[in-house]
Amino acid sequence: MLPVSIGLWLLSLRSVPLDGMRDLGLLQVLPPLFWVAAALLTLGFCLALTSPRTHSAWLTGYVLALIALLHATPTLLYPTLRYSWSWKHLAVIDAMIRHGGDVPNADKFAVYNDWPGFFQLNALFLRATGLDSGVGYAAWAPAFANVLLLAPLLLLYRSVTRDRRLVWGAVWVFYSCSWVGQDYFAPQTFTFLLFMTVMALLFRQLPSSALPRPDPRRRDGWPPALLAGVVVLVATIAVSHPLTPLMLISALIALSLPRRNRRVTLPVLAAAAALTAAWDATAARSYISVHIHHLVEALFQPDQNVASGLAATGDAAPGQTLLAWVDRGLSAAVVLLAVAGFLLRPWTRRTGLPLLAVAPLPLLVVNAYGGEMLFRAYLFALPAAAFLAAALLLPSGAGQRVPRPLVLYPVFLAMLGGMVFGYYGKEAVNQFTLGEVAAARYVTEHAPPGSVIVTLTSDVPGLDVNYEQHRRIQLAYQTPEDKQRLVRQPLAGVTPFLSGATAERPGYLMLSHAQDMNAYLTGALPADISERVRSEIEGAPGFTRVYADEDAVVYRYVPPPPDGGPP
Repeated sequence: MLPVSIGLWLLSLRSVPLDGMRDLGLLQVLPPLFWVAAALLTLGFCLALTSPRTHSAWLTGYVLALIALLHATPTLLYPTLRYSWSWKHLAVIDAMIRHGGDVPNADKFAVYNDWPGFFQLNALFLRATGLDSGVGYAAWAPAFANVLLLAPLLLLYRSVTRDRRLVWGAVWVFYSCSWVGQDYFAPQTFTFLLFMTVMALLFRQLPSSALPRPDPRRRDGWPPALLAGVVVLVATIAVSHPLTPLMLISALIALSLPRRNRRVTLPVLAAAAALTAAWDATAARSYISVHIHHLVEALFQPDQNVASGLAATGDAAPGQTLLAWVDRGLSAAVVLLAVAGFLLRPWTRRTGLPLLAVAPLPLLVVNAYGGEMLFRAYLFALPAAAFLAAALLLPSGAGQRVPRPLVLYPVFLAMLGGMVFGYYGKEAVNQFTLGEVAAARYVTEHAPPGSVIVTLTSDVPGLDVNYEQHRRIQLAYQTPEDKQRLVRQPLAGVTPFLSGATAERPGYLMLSHAQDMNAYLTGALPADISERVRSEIEGAPGFTRVYADEDAVVYRYVPPPPDGGPP
């Protein structure tokens, strides 16, 4: 079934009408053959998992095929890099290369100057290879990151059980339920991989580890060379991302609660706390000092912090409302299965994984992280929760009956169904055409330093190139009064944000398909706002259309002279 499902998947991608994506993104344009391939792949895995004669190579193949089906599909279908934040991170790398380090006048991107590890590593790679840009390999980041994540997942699970079925079942549950989408070209993707590597190596050293020790004379504790390598990983996390070091510290504190673990956990905890504090007090001090009052205020708003991640769906498109409920349902199901596994499989309580699963909860309560903490908490809890859920579904130990494949199949298939809803449902916004890329490149190449660039939303590919030279304004994120004026009188709503333009530094307005889809899907602006803005701006004084195709249009703005003469 494995080669057949892979063949069907590749055949299904030959002709996909991407321009048909609306409320449900890729879900509504992928052909039936794609879903047949996914269903067949899941059935084949269930059969292989429950057969004691199946070689581990086949289980590895099934998991890699699942990763390819989920995470390589957009890359194979789209003409260019998906998701606007991937493009923003490429712009940061470009700026750091041009400035040899910190980027001046970074404005909202200044946070990347304070945690530059991921960007400087990519800058080093680009300089070493001679590549002009990371667009090519960034497009494969989701698939590549998930393949790399397989190694620490296997090591983590093998450290707590010798049951091969349970190990691979937990891996499958993890990949089938990781709908958050934090696997694109981003510092979080990079540091989560490092976090999982640290956890896997740490569980390998715990007294409860099910793996044989390489040195039988060493009862517990770290081999010095391995501990040094872990400290290097911790240091890399500390300089690359503001949140992941805190998640790491929280996990280490939780794992230190049992006294038997402390000889292993406390050295890493001390290193993580010291390195994070040192970095935040020195290199990241400029960011911390500006935002410290917000961080303190958040400590006293636990209910708002937790609720901030629950999307308000009142103005969203109908399909997006459905997606939100499916995401919540899948997340709740994972939590319930994990709790049931914890209660009904007492042996899992000795593994340390229940502590790892609840470790993100303190951070969920104390900070909203821009409304994303709920998603990040789920992401960091999922590896442990997936194992507890698998322990419930795949009983381990002598005398335990192997579940029938057709018992596991509907559960695994339902998980995969929920996963694709969350992962593919917003692709109408994440996918960009070559015309949108060309329009953004026109703006960044022609806008003189000091020019203002206005868009409806931030869903534009590559418009942040040279971000230290331009001021970016997104109309959907302005005050309610500004948005109401834009809706009532589009021309009057746009012009004030271009008021600083001059003949030497004109302003630019870019409208595009992905921005239209964002307005429609989220309800942040009326669905027809782009068309109304375009109809009023065409021919309006000061506005000149300088680029246009079927997916994007760019207007240059120079204020007309008061006497009506030539500008």
